Amino acid sequence: MKYVYLFHEGNAQMKSLLGGKGANLAEMTNIGLPVPYGMTISTDACRDYYAHGGKLPEGLVEEVMDSLARVEEKVGKRFGDAENPLLLSVRSGAVFSMPGMMDTILNLGLNAVTFPALARLTNNRWFACDTYRRFIQMFSDVVMEIPKEKFEEILQEQKAAQGVTLDQELSVESLENVIARSKELYRREIGKDFPEDVHEQLLLSIEAVFRSWNNHRAIVYRTINKIDHNLGTAVNIQSMAFGNMGNDSGSGVAFTRNPSTGENRLYGEYLVNAQGEDVVAGVRTPNPIAHLAEEMPDIYNQFRDIAEKLEKHYRDMQDIELTIEHGKLYILQTRNGKRTAQAALKIACDMVEEGLITRSEAIMRIDPEHLANVLHRQIDSSASPHVLATGLAASPGAAFGSVVFDADEAEHLGRIGAKVILVRVETTPDDIHGIVQAQGILTSRGGMTSHAAVVTRGMGKPCVCGCESVKVDYGQQCFSVGDTVVKKGDLISIDGTTGRVILGAVPLKDPELSHEYQTILGWADEVRDLQVRANADTPEDAEKSRRFGAEGIGLTRTEHMFMAQERLPYVQKMILAETTEERSAALLPLQIMQENDFYGILKAMNGLPVCIRLLDPPLHEFLPSLEKLLVETTELRVRGDNPELLQEKEHLLAQVQKLHEVNPMLGHRGCRLGITYPEVYEMQMYAIFNAASRLARDGYTPLPEIEIPLTISLAEMAILKERCDRIARECMALHKVEFPYLCGSMIELPRAALLAGEIAEAAEFFSFGTNDLTQTCFGFSRDDAEGKFLPIYINQHIMKDNPFAVLDRKGVGRLMEIAIEEGRKTRPGLMIGICGEHGGDPSSVEFCHQIGLDLVSCSPYRIPIARLAAAQAALKYPRNK
Repeated sequence: MKYVYLFHEGNAQMKSLLGGKGANLAEMTNIGLPVPYGMTISTDACRDYYAHGGKLPEGLVEEVMDSLARVEEKVGKRFGDAENPLLLSVRSGAVFSMPGMMDTILNLGLNAVTFPALARLTNNRWFACDTYRRFIQMFSDVVMEIPKEKFEEILQEQKAAQGVTLDQELSVESLENVIARSKELYRREIGKDFPEDVHEQLLLSIEAVFRSWNNHRAIVYRTINKIDHNLGTAVNIQSMAFGNMGNDSGSGVAFTRNPSTGENRLYGEYLVNAQGEDVVAGVRTPNPIAHLAEEMPDIYNQFRDIAEKLEKHYRDMQDIELTIEHGKLYILQTRNGKRTAQAALKIACDMVEEGLITRSEAIMRIDPEHLANVLHRQIDSSASPHVLATGLAASPGAAFGSVVFDADEAEHLGRIGAKVILVRVETTPDDIHGIVQAQGILTSRGGMTSHAAVVTRGMGKPCVCGCESVKVDYGQQCFSVGDTVVKKGDLISIDGTTGRVILGAVPLKDPELSHEYQTILGWADEVRDLQVRANADTPEDAEKSRRFGAEGIGLTRTEHMFMAQERLPYVQKMILAETTEERSAALLPLQIMQENDFYGILKAMNGLPVCIRLLDPPLHEFLPSLEKLLVETTELRVRGDNPELLQEKEHLLAQVQKLHEVNPMLGHRGCRLGITYPEVYEMQMYAIFNAASRLARDGYTPLPEIEIPLTISLAEMAILKERCDRIARECMALHKVEFPYLCGSMIELPRAALLAGEIAEAAEFFSFGTNDLTQTCFGFSRDDAEGKFLPIYINQHIMKDNPFAVLDRKGVGRLMEIAIEEGRKTRPGLMIGICGEHGGDPSSVEFCHQIGLDLVSCSPYRIPIARLAAAQAALKYPRNK
């Protein structure tokens, strides 16, 4: 097996083998761009490294050394040479972009021999010292896992001793002292001297990059972004270009278009006399890339032309890393740039208009999950906020929360539902878990291409960066702006659209949907096969769903209508009734309430289908808890001061104990209630058909679909279908109207899926309730699994995804395929959909398209996601029309 590829041996199509960075370095080399020469170790080598228990695979070292000799020949320098030394960078490069999540080592190859040679060749001992101290720190941190803070402490102490504040103000003597102290720190921590053998440095660095594939932050990032944990990373070994060789040198990161707004102009930042890590780490606040036109006009024009060439070549917005060494421009990397959802929509629409891509390509360019971020909340314009400071508007949207300064604390508080704003001097990749749980991020240092900015833009979270007037004090757990001190736990708001930092919580409002948003979704609607409906329980939700493009309602959960405080007493009276007559009397006011509910929903969805699920949960869910009643009755008995109340509570306790179930999820619920308490389902059917009749009489077009939950047999379905038809006829005759309706089954148990052919004799449609179908297929209680063992199963790769979030295709999906096949054998053309929460998950929507479903249904805010995901599925897997 070949493990190592020189840049000219690869191309952009070899991304799975060379990683995104390696494939693009190869492609840029082959189209003649100024790329420092080097080689890429393939992802195969990384996978084999782990397969061999963390050992470099056989033959890899020899291949690296052979390729290194060819790189030396190409650049005219030798690795470790005392006269003209070659220095290298060693960088990770996964198949999918994971900015900052894995490790990099720069300036590799410095030792007691090459350091003086570097100083002599450049005639710049300061530069050589600065480069050497950076290498020692980075190698010690990344390869040997000595905390970089210990080296930063040495640097800060030296700056204080010399009386300067910036790294570049340190003298040669100070830098030499930093180098000596850093080597001594290494010796204390590791127990031996810093390695002088440059080939040892290289091999240790390769292993460190392989190891970084499975560091904590990389695992968290892959889990969030659903990237396969088994892909592995490539390693890119490249000859160094130095941006820290003086004021005619520098480093930068730039995008060919604005990654926040999508505006078609160069966007990015650079620093003079700096290495690339300085720009992205936020150690110094960089200059906008446009300033380069004034400072180095020839370099700017050359870079602008290269940026245009790369965008046209890749037909997408590019994120480019550049280095300027003594007035010569080098391109170190290009990749498809991370962007906000708003920017992605604008860029896709603009590129269609520019003729760069087709409409179908534009649809495929948008991550469906990111559409939720288009619905960013903004600060209400009527508010009068107390603006503390203004930084860089790094990622749009607004949020408020309690201030925290630690990523671990942000993660903990976020997981229990608290709203927090993570405030840092600068974020690092190690903060990823806290960023995930925070509402937004505020940093006092860093620019628009800093770690915080790039990561939050990808997540759709608001971020304000480089807010230098914010002075963070980790020790006191506070930050100050002038005389104002904000402590941990205090409320602040941030506006990532304007860069404002605001004291206290401010009112937020939903944004208006952009023209590009409407355009892309309009194109998606033209190509998708799946109908997209909403899960909606109120007229307000129904109206909102129509605005988001719903083509009907796929699930109205009638039990939610019973939970309102003013209705609960009527429900409880009905449940506690001891005779059919008492129960019917208690149901009458509920029927009136439900009829008005259904009238409002059907009216809001006029002309569109509305699927209404009859009462599903067990009755005890509407009663006080058994534990609470036991405590109350015990206390009343002990006190003995209110015998009448005690008698009342004891009667209620007896009823609750009678209804109590050991396993209510598999107990007396769903259609089992409709069979044993027929008056309950009849009340709901009368409410639905009376509401529909009134609407038909008033000139509307109601299209009700009655869904029977938890069916497992034809016998159940036949009884309830006959009852439904009878009540529909009665109501239409009473109001002298006619309207179409359907009565179908919710398929949420394995037996129902297996016997779907029989159930379809009575059911006029199927709707998969994938939450319960997943629970009963896996034998998992969702509440227990998600809170206890499911995260461990995912972390240990026993399961790839949470099956309650992403539809399990092998098990649950197989049951669905059986039900579809059997159901349509009995009833050709049977309408089949899905109404579980999976209806808004892109992977699940794709599977629903593949197995021939007619519709998906999801919560209102997931409708745009489902519309786009359905279109992408149709483009990837065209159906036989």
